[in-house]
Amino acid sequence: MQVDAVLVLFCVWLAGASGRMTQSRGHKLETYTQSRSRRETRMDGSGGQKTGNPIYKRSADMTKTLMTKSEQLLRIDDHDFTMRPAFGGPPIPVGVDVQVESLDTISEVDMDFTMTLYLRHYWKDERLSFPSTNNQSMTFDSRLVKKIWVPDMFFVHSKRSFIHDTTTDNVMLRVYPDGNVLYSLRVTVTAMCNMDLSRFPLDTQTCSLEIESYAYTDDDLCCTGRRFLIQKFHTTTKLAFYSSTGWYNRLYIHFTLRRHIFFFLLQTYFPATLMVMLSWVSFWIDRRAVPARVPLGITTVLTMSTIITGVNASMPRVSYIKAVDIYLWVSFVFVFLSVIEYAAVNYLSTVQERKERKLRERLPCTCGIGNPDDMMIDPQITGYGSMDVNNTGNYGMPVNGGRQDRMLAQVSLNDPQITGQVKASRGYVNVWIDTHAIDKYSRVMFPGAYILFNIIYWSIYS
Repeated sequence: MQVDAVLVLFCVWLAGASGRMTQSRGHKLETYTQSRSRRETRMDGSGGQKTGNPIYKRSADMTKTLMTKSEQLLRIDDHDFTMRPAFGGPPIPVGVDVQVESLDTISEVDMDFTMTLYLRHYWKDERLSFPSTNNQSMTFDSRLVKKIWVPDMFFVHSKRSFIHDTTTDNVMLRVYPDGNVLYSLRVTVTAMCNMDLSRFPLDTQTCSLEIESYAYTDDDLCCTGRRFLIQKFHTTTKLAFYSSTGWYNRLYIHFTLRRHIFFFLLQTYFPATLMVMLSWVSFWIDRRAVPARVPLGITTVLTMSTIITGVNASMPRVSYIKAVDIYLWVSFVFVFLSVIEYAAVNYLSTVQERKERKLRERLPCTCGIGNPDDMMIDPQITGYGSMDVNNTGNYGMPVNGGRQDRMLAQVSLNDPQITGQVKASRGYVNVWIDTHAIDKYSRVMFPGAYILFNIIYWSIYS
């Protein structure tokens, strides 16, 4: 009996200890929960603030509050954005806005141009409409672009193009509450430009930037130009046909480029003109100075050839004549003619001396250098003129270049035999060519003709 009583008392004590432990744990949990609630109340400012501790003075962390996600607001998961807006209905109009940031290069050799521009698209997608109390738009970066439908525009006849990605992709997407969408990106594109260089470098070129949808035909999408920030431009919209896929709506942006002429004046026109003027110097040099006139003519010809070669090296191989080719080749002809002019003067001088030599050999008299103003055979003279034979070699070479070279053949006509010889040789006396006159005429004719050519050239091409 005592043993049973002891066991009962031990069980009662064990049950009471277990109850006290459970109450203690419940009290501790309740105290921790209440303590945490009081700390959160102090942090959000609804309760009293604990003085002396700066951590309780911070504002609430709004990034951890529960808000509606943008993808949920736009209901992206509720629609199939692989299909265009209003699929099955009329074609969706897409506005295109181009703002040129810089025109980087224009290459005549490659027939292309490179420009950096801001390309913006405008369209309406009612699937992206969202409720808004203040009618404000939402702006996103390139991450949302991959989840919705955007026009698949590309540049026709482009050789190279890329979207800038420093420091991140230069792409912006802006969605308005009514479903209107603005899609903007910064692009550098190198496109073809078929140039007409017949008036180069005094030309004006019109290049076109062509934008077209790659997958959607004109039944699904149509492009319209909105605003273009280019100095001089005009836009057109045409249909492009592909035999395997159909008709596509293509937007043409034409802009006009005018070349600056001052660079070519310094590098091409002025050097060519100076070479032509330098070739005229030989007209004032004595025809006997062969070492002076010949190298001058050859130097100007070679210099003109170098200028022509340098210009053609930086130009495409076209099948027509350019304006700069006309100027350079005409200048080359003037330089070449100045060399030919001296060759003609030298040749005529040689022919003249040869005829004089034959005349001296056929005449039985001694010929002398008479008065330069008397080019005649005096029948009244009955005696022979005396002269030094060595002086005949200087015929045609006066000391002062201003007087013409004249010859007076003094013969005696009393002897019939001598008179017959003089009559027979009179043809040689009458044949006279003033080689100095060729240089004198060239001094006037060459500059006058070149000035006339420049007047005609610049009046046509300027």
